[in-house]
Amino acid sequence: MQSSRILKSALATAFLALAATQAAAQETVTLRVHHFLPPSSNAHVKMIEPWCAKIAKDSAGKLKCQIYPAMQLGGTPPQLFDQVKDGVADIVWTLPGYQAGRFLATEVFELPFMVSSAEKASKALWDYAAKNAKDEYKGVKPLIFHVIPGTQLHTTSKQIKTLADFKGLKLRAPNRMATKLVSALGATPVPMPVPQVAESLSKGVIDGTVLPWEVIPSLKIQEIVKFHTETAAGQAFIATSAFVFAMNPARYDSLPPELKKVIDANSGAATSAWAGKIWDGATAPARQTAVDRKNTFYSVPAAEVANWHKPADGVIADWVKEVGAKNMDGTKLIAEAKALMN
Repeated sequence: MQSSRILKSALATAFLALAATQAAAQETVTLRVHHFLPPSSNAHVKMIEPWCAKIAKDSAGKLKCQIYPAMQLGGTPPQLFDQVKDGVADIVWTLPGYQAGRFLATEVFELPFMVSSAEKASKALWDYAAKNAKDEYKGVKPLIFHVIPGTQLHTTSKQIKTLADFKGLKLRAPNRMATKLVSALGATPVPMPVPQVAESLSKGVIDGTVLPWEVIPSLKIQEIVKFHTETAAGQAFIATSAFVFAMNPARYDSLPPELKKVIDANSGAATSAWAGKIWDGATAPARQTAVDRKNTFYSVPAAEVANWHKPADGVIADWVKEVGAKNMDGTKLIAEAKALMN
């Protein structure tokens, strides 16, 4: 009889311990976050890690991230959007523009000379996408939209100063609009994801690249190129890229209400503006790494930039015509995007 009571007591204790373990496991949700840049990158250190720390704090430790940088979950950067859609990752940070022609409405923010502030444009992109790009993001739950503070020109052996200097150069382009712009300016565009840029420059596959300053140090581009061509402060950027930080909807739906509220509170227009501000602030210190190496800089005068606007206007006109064939009013979309950035 006594041994029976002891056995029952032991079983009850074991059951309670197992229940407590299961409850603890249920209390902590770990989200797999996947992106394509190294862990030293601005995106990883300044945006993704702080965002993960914030949701951990706001959830009292019930939400955590396991971050996989540099495509550690496999695949290539253009596959990231579909990885989160398919549940390979719970959250991804990626460029929609890596899939040319799939995100036409989003491309408004990647048109030449469209953006002059990443912070303003990032908030605007959230508001714009909520109205005009819902179909493009079906199957994912956007948490943050942001743009980078413009792309500059970085070359290995020839400084670009005038429109004529583009001729004969092979330049890496980050997205479809930048590809069209590089071609219109007279160079040969070579589209490729950013992780391939350093090796392509070193091997002479390309003569230069269209890149924002913030990513330069993590890829050590400043050690490979010698020349940097910039537009003056206050002018619209030559080109830019739109990014999305997106979550798998089924993973979001599986969360209890209080954890959904944490995700929601760290998403949206204000969080997008926060992300854009991070990129604005990363420009100066990243640029300094090239200054320290005594690389050569050139700021294109406004009069010369005006010459670049002429081929750029052709790229914009072609885009309006292209999306018009798909029943999209490109002129109206551009006007809406500009109004949201003012």
